[in-house]
Amino acid sequence: MRTRVLVGAIVLTLGGLVAPMTAATGAPPAATPQAAAQEVGTTAVTWEENFDGPAGSRVNAARWNTEIGDNHGNNKEHQYYTDSASNAALDGAGNLVITARKENPGNYNCWYGRCQYTSARINTAGKFSTTYGRVEARMKMPRGKGIWPAFWMLGSDINNGVPWPSSGEIDIMEFLGHQQNTVYGTIHGPGYSGAEGIGMAYNGPNFADGFHTFAVDWTPNSIAWSVDGHVYQRRTPADLGGDRWVFDKPFFIILNLAVGGEWPGYPDASTVFPQQFVIDYVRVSSTSGGGAGGRITGLAGKCLDVANGNSANATPIQIHDCNGTAAQQWSRPGDGTIRAFGKCLDAANAGTADGTPVQLYECNGTGAQQWAVSAANDIVNIPADKCLDVKDNNPNNGARVQLWTCAGTANQKWTVS
Repeated sequence: MRTRVLVGAIVLTLGGLVAPMTAATGAPPAATPQAAAQEVGTTAVTWEENFDGPAGSRVNAARWNTEIGDNHGNNKEHQYYTDSASNAALDGAGNLVITARKENPGNYNCWYGRCQYTSARINTAGKFSTTYGRVEARMKMPRGKGIWPAFWMLGSDINNGVPWPSSGEIDIMEFLGHQQNTVYGTIHGPGYSGAEGIGMAYNGPNFADGFHTFAVDWTPNSIAWSVDGHVYQRRTPADLGGDRWVFDKPFFIILNLAVGGEWPGYPDASTVFPQQFVIDYVRVSSTSGGGAGGRITGLAGKCLDVANGNSANATPIQIHDCNGTAAQQWSRPGDGTIRAFGKCLDAANAGTADGTPVQLYECNGTGAQQWAVSAANDIVNIPADKCLDVKDNNPNNGARVQLWTCAGTANQKWTVS
């Protein structure tokens, strides 16, 4: 559990825009999102930043605000954020590079005296916000003691008189440069902020050695964190001990690279400068129905259904009369999975043989959860190259589904709404 992030309610005025200053959190290992043969639940990319442009260019000012200053001493960080391309610039290869440097070319003053470091922090406040959906970024981490990159979100109403933490904070990914195999994901709100934020650490590969994809899947009353498609944490109002859930309104996106702070500690003799936080893309996608998804109908016009509406791992998948419940709401976030209740359609035990049962299971990034929808209305498990099939061609409620060699029969045909 994440228990040591200290976040302050500080705001900074940028050209008439009030941009909040706080800290961020979490996520696990990553890969490039896979293109789906067809989207289930009418998933659509609503906002995307690919950081295309000439090397040395600054970020697009129509989409991003660049924050300037020492973060008012928040978290006791030691960097000074600048608007210089030496601290945040495109690399000409489709990446944004945020660079922390041990320098003070502008004779900047920080809360502790003359600033020792420069870096960058950008946000989308007043330019883009989202309520619900998948928010993801593919990134490569820096390294070193006292180095603290973050990908996170704040409630947009923080700029309209709602103070932190009532505004809410979703830390999608935080990383400490001296813990290169660990990332953190956290939420902060009234009664569960700062050191009391609710979250979890994820241990994976060395995140400074290559790119990984960090995401949250955010629906009403649920936020799930993943790394490279592996869901490692899910939070709901039930986790708050009666405190208020504030994640039901617009949030904007923040990327920053801090240097030092009470949580990560401070650079020491082992820390090498400059350090670079490299971001390939940031993407936000939504599904029809505010993330609830759509139905999938098959044999006898019945709906693909999570048995008894049970969201537990290994719950069988069946067909049933369509009834509009959450057990029949399926979405595809664009990573090859088909999801209900925030969990994945899964070939049991990663089976590929005819007759392998299909179930609901925690998303884990394996081939057992990779599906494509063909133009012929087959739903195909990619590693098995077999079709989602209603067992024994049984049209009755409760008939289970399985993997079976694709045969073009009615019990293997599905209509995606």
